Order: sequence, then structure tokens, then C-alpha cells
Amino acid sequence: MVLSSAVSETDASLHSTFASRYVRTVLPRFKMPENSIPKEAAYQIINDELMLDGNPRLNLASFVTTWMEPECDKLIMSSINKNYVDMDEYPVTTELQNRCVNMIAHLFNAPLGETETAVGVGTVGSSEAIMLAGLAFKRRWQNKMREQGKPFDKPNIVTGANVQVCWEKFARYFEVELKEVKLREDYYVMDPEKAVEMVDENTICVAAILGSTLNGEFEDVKRLNDLLVEKNAETGWDTPIHVDAASGGFIAPFIYPELEWDFRLPLVKSINVSGHKYGLVYAGIGWVIWRNKEDLPDELIFHINYLGADQPTFTLNFSKGSSQIIAQYYQLIRLGHEGYKNIMENCQENAMVLKEGLEKTERFNIVSKDNGVPLVAFSLKDHSIHTEFEISDMLRRFGWIVPAYTMPPDAQHVTVLRVVIREDFSRTLAERLVSDITKVLHELDTLPAKLSAKKTVSEENGLTVDTEHEVTKKITDAWRKFVADKKKTSGVC
Repeated sequence: MVLSSAVSETDASLHSTFASRYVRTVLPRFKMPENSIPKEAAYQIINDELMLDGNPRLNLASFVTTWMEPECDKLIMSSINKNYVDMDEYPVTTELQNRCVNMIAHLFNAPLGETETAVGVGTVGSSEAIMLAGLAFKRRWQNKMREQGKPFDKPNIVTGANVQVCWEKFARYFEVELKEVKLREDYYVMDPEKAVEMVDENTICVAAILGSTLNGEFEDVKRLNDLLVEKNAETGWDTPIHVDAASGGFIAPFIYPELEWDFRLPLVKSINVSGHKYGLVYAGIGWVIWRNKEDLPDELIFHINYLGADQPTFTLNFSKGSSQIIAQYYQLIRLGHEGYKNIMENCQENAMVLKEGLEKTERFNIVSKDNGVPLVAFSLKDHSIHTEFEISDMLRRFGWIVPAYTMPPDAQHVTVLRVVIREDFSRTLAERLVSDITKVLHELDTLPAKLSAKKTVSEENGLTVDTEHEVTKKITDAWRKFVADKKKTSGVC
């Protein structure tokens, strides 16, 4: 089954310009060509099409790293032909992964003795990491219920409605009911009290988000832990917590060291983090760390020997490139605690520059918080004339990719724009973005107001018209339906 779709339906062939000195015939789009072509022609044809992609540096929708130092680029290219799964053939790469796991575990305050090694694994991204953590929780819960002679066929997991789509994937793929705490206006993260109320004997874990995709806010993991401790004591259950720290795991330890969200809290049993976000590595690397060996059931670990020595493995995929693991190790030893702290503080300062610039326009409400992932989420104060979707669309003329989206239930009437501040987003770019947003607002103000124009024409013709609020609601509902049809576009993991 083909899940992708072609952008162009107008022509079944590819036409080249520069490559015409090598290729005089057109190439089929969707079938392998019969004959070979020169390498220069293949390169030029592909390069020409890729020029129409957006600029990754100006893609403010994504949390994913788009720049690394040239020295790390060299390491990536020199190891791009290594398959990580061949641990016996590439023992140094395996050792580097183990070092990364232990460094990150200590960063998250795992309760490790001097001679103990951490329990964790590198993954393709936080999506795979969450799948693995969820499977561990489900299996531990099933084993416990089986021992007690109770049904174990209806597991559930409690999250906020602001979770990334990978949680929905986990629930659907592995047959776990997803119980979502609804949001509300001015509170766009999971409410710990409501989450604990939804916990029952079949809850395999509560998932807290350290850095919501929607507005960057950290959920109150400590409050959640304290409430669950009380409920577990009352009921005799042992409902644990998983922290999805995909975005915030490489931020909080450096600029919010006193914040308790990690293994310092007794019910936090596993944590995932994206190395390719604020871990500062190109796309393709995530990590999942368990508190103790007992939190990862042995039956989920496979042992293979057909690649050499006995190798334990716990991943959803098998083959995987080594480059991102090596790049992660480079960043950890290159930057150290000092370097990460400086970068995260600088990102936060640039976010404040952008926030203050937007506030000076007096046209936006700031939805994000000052403490959290360095991003700025904002919405128009006045929706009667234009919408956030129009601003997002017009910003593309300047090269900026700034997403506009509606909040999940029960805050779906709120529409926001979001700018993620990454390492390569400088103060100069922040000031330029504010300038371009101001230009867009001015241009929109000079255009005929769509809602007002429609209302005026309809009234002149004696027709009944919707109020501006009703039209705005219809626009928002249409976008919500579009997003629902595409199935959540709340960010990249």
C-alpha cells in the first residue's frame, strides 16, 4: 500500500535543463527508467527539484537540529556506511552508544552506584523511544495482573490532549486505550489533578510532557508524582510515570537544574529524549532511559549471535546508521555541561527578544510561557478581519515557515502561530522575523477585510449573513477538520 502521494499530477515525466547535455530524453516519474544516466545528470536533476524545498534554517515549525559544526559533519560522513546493529564488527560505536546512555542517565539523576551502568538504548527518534517505554510498561502491568489472577486485556494510559501524535500511534498499534485530559483556555498542558482522577487499576502509566509541542510549557511532573503517591497508597496500586522529555530533556538540566521532573521523583520509571532536538544532532537519534534494570522486563530483550558475539537488542527496527550516535557523543564531550548551558540560555534570550518584539506590535497575545522550551506561541487579539493562517501563508513569501494550528480539545477555538528557537536562530534573525511579521500585518491591513467585505455585500443584497464570530468559527472548524483528516500535525518527533 502506497502511503505517499505525488505533488504533481500534470506530467508523468521529469524534464531537465542543465542535464540536457547528458540526457536528451525525459525520465519517467513513477517507474524506474530502462537505461542508466550519467552521475552528473542524476545529481543535477535531483538538485534542481530540491531547490524548491524550504530552507531548513528558516523552518521555524521544527524542533529538529539543522546545523552542526563542520568537524561533526566530517565524523558523520566518515561513519555513514556503518550499520550500528553490527555490534561485534563495530565495537567502538557500541561503546560510544553506551557512554551516551550513561551520560544522559546521570544528567537525568538516575539512581546509579559508582560501578553501575545505566539501562537505556539509542533509538531512531523519540517516537521509537516512546514505543519501547510503553511496551515495557504494558508488559510489566500484564505480568502483575496475571500474577494476581486479574484480567489483563484492557490496559490504558493517561496523557494530556497536548501529546505528540506518536502517543496515539503507540495506543493504536499496541492496543492500549488512550485516556486524554482535555485542555482549557489559558491552560494548555495536562492538569495533574484531572490526570490522577482518570487513573484506574488498568492504567499502565501516566505520561507527562516536559516541553509541550503546542506551547513549550513544562508539565508539573512533581505535582503529578505527589498526587500519584497518595493515590497508590490509598488503592494499593503502583501506577508509574513516564516523562516524555523529547524537547525539554536537554534544556531543563542546564537552565532549570532545581526543577524536579526526572528520576529524583520515585514514580518516574523511564524518560525519553530526542537527541535530534535540543540534543543538537541532525534528525535520526533519540534515547530512552529506564530508572532500574527491573523496569525493563527481560522478556522484551532479544539475544542474537549471527552477527558475531552474543548481542542483546531491544529496538523496533534492526538496521540503523551509526552516524547520529557518533554525532551525539561528539556533542556531549565537545560542549559539556558548560556548552549546553550557554546554548540553551542563548536560545531562551533570543526567544525573549522575539516575544518582546511581538508584544510591541500590540496585535498578539502570547500563549507560551517564559520558562520551558525556547519558543514563542502567539495568537491574534483581533480575529474579525484576518486569521493566523493568513499570516502563516504570507510569511512564506519572505522564506519563513511559521506554522498556524488550532489547539486540541477543549481549547480548539484557540488558534496560534509558533516559532521554535533553535541554536542556529540568532538574535538578528529574531529581529528580522518581527520586522517581516510587521510588514505582513501592514499588508493584510491594506487588503479588503474578507469578513467585513462579505458582510457588506450580503447586506446590500438583502441576504442573511453570519456574524463575524460565526464566520471565524467556521474557518477554524474547517482547519480543525483538515488537521483531523490528516491525523494530527502537532510537530516533528
